[in-house]
Amino acid sequence: MGDSLDVTFYGVRGSTPCPCEDNRRYGGNTSCVVVDVPGGEPILLDLGTGLRFYGVAEPCTEVPFRGTALLSHLHWDHVQGLPFFSPLHCRGSRLDVRGPVEAGRSLQDSFDTFMNPPFFPICIHDLPGEITFQDTSTGSFDVGPARVTVREVPHVGTTFGYRIDWGGVSVAYISDHQQPVDDPKRVVEAVLELADGVDLLIHDAQFTLEEFVERPNWGHCTVEYALEVAHQAAVRELVLFHHDPGHCDGTIDGILADAVERATDLDIGSVTAAMEGRTVQLRPATAPVTSS
Repeated sequence: MGDSLDVTFYGVRGSTPCPCEDNRRYGGNTSCVVVDVPGGEPILLDLGTGLRFYGVAEPCTEVPFRGTALLSHLHWDHVQGLPFFSPLHCRGSRLDVRGPVEAGRSLQDSFDTFMNPPFFPICIHDLPGEITFQDTSTGSFDVGPARVTVREVPHVGTTFGYRIDWGGVSVAYISDHQQPVDDPKRVVEAVLELADGVDLLIHDAQFTLEEFVERPNWGHCTVEYALEVAHQAAVRELVLFHHDPGHCDGTIDGILADAVERATDLDIGSVTAAMEGRTVQLRPATAPVTSS
């Protein structure tokens, strides 16, 4: 573990996994971002199909895996990777899962419902590794040396956004965000609290303006709205995230080029598009931000 907060993208897609030749460069797995905290255990942001590839990168060794997962919400594309996370097939491993309560049902009850026969061949607790579930509400708490802030974000169903602060650097994760239909410049205070001045904002950017007209109430937002959030929060880097399954690499290239051009007058440090395998290193104080 080094002296930087390392943010690695393993799943960047929204709605459904769609890996294919046309989106090979950006990736086709659903939401999973891993934050490696110096002096602490990894923090996993969502458990989509990208989680499987994180498990491949973190094979079972003599040291069992230990980590914390922060769930934005319980939609299938954000949880379906959990039983395929190979470290949980090793005894001694442990994953603490935190997330929202939906419709009065505890987080554990929700997982017991949809990861259970006949919907899945085994129950979640049949895995050899230990999984704990903790119902979480808005507020703040510590995960090792990192401070986590939780706020509710407009979407379909109870949905959280997260902010992680460590050593003077910060990352905000707002994976699914319903843009106001009537006012494209209105951003709720909770979202601005999460994103305020962060070094890295990972934000829903699923739709183009034309697509949003056809799907205004699907729970997501336009690239333009993601830029507006980043502008109002004065973030250092905006990462366009939750790519639509219908957007190939070439489409995302075009979306990104347009977003970079628009951002020049919006007081945003830089704009990138989430890409599987990319790691952003956030270093304290005046040390440069680097990526690979």
